[in-house]
Amino acid sequence: NADKITVKLSDETEFAAKVVGRDARTDLAVIQIADGNRNFPVAPLGDSSRLEVGEWVVAMGSPFGLDNTLTAGVVSAKGRHIGAGPYDNFIQTDASINPGNSGGPLVNLRGEVVGINTAIFSRTGGNLGIGFAIPIDLAKEILPELIKTGKVTRGWLGVTIQRVTPDIA
Repeated sequence: NADKITVKLSDETEFAAKVVGRDARTDLAVIQIADGNRNFPVAPLGDSSRLEVGEWVVAMGSPFGLDNTLTAGVVSAKGRHIGAGPYDNFIQTDASINPGNSGGPLVNLRGEVVGINTAIFSRTGGNLGIGFAIPIDLAKEILPELIKTGKVTRGWLGVTIQRVTPDIA
């Protein structure tokens, strides 16, 4: 619901942009830079299903307003559930993800984007070595629909799935 979106490049060049599509359930959005006459470099999208625990990754972003910051760490876990909603399936990393890194890429050592930085676990608001990224495979699934229609339409069964505890059994 932003009134104005500005994309700022590392060379300080700024471009107006608009939201093409958004999905609140996955906390993902697609924006488009208004100037379509310029060729921008493109980061290749990787395969987050092939990530291994212990694999080195780099988190990029602008934590605390410090532009073009890069931190390194490893994948600590995959498929992590943190209570963020129905599509709760995060890559956990110890690469520093601080406020301002959200939306930045999580990149493997081959230079492929394997996740989108999204959350931290912190009692103080700063990095405690536990950060989370949306797997790029999830983003790739909904990307075409966000671009085409601006939203994601999902089926609904009207049932809730839960664990069968000994009490329920």
